[in-house]
Amino acid sequence: MITKEKKAEAISKMARSKNDVGSPEVQVAILTERIKEVTEHVKENKHDFMARRGLMQMVGKRKRMLKYLEETDFEKYKDTVKKLGLRK
Repeated sequence: MITKEKKAEAISKMARSKNDVGSPEVQVAILTERIKEVTEHVKENKHDFMARRGLMQMVGKRKRMLKYLEETDFEKYKDTVKKLGLRK
């Protein structure tokens, strides 16, 4: 479970404005933090298949959001991928 502090940090890093919590960039940043935490959990608990399934769902959701962002605003997409350190 992502902590309030990590979530607030991810939001502040990617927000378009002070009150922005729902733009695609912010959602991708939050998902990235959650994916990092669940990945560590799955590494330690190899037989936790429900967590693995949830991880795959989050990765797919992030992929779809990045695809949407790439199609609508390529510059913001490039900036988001660069700031989060994602492979693309």
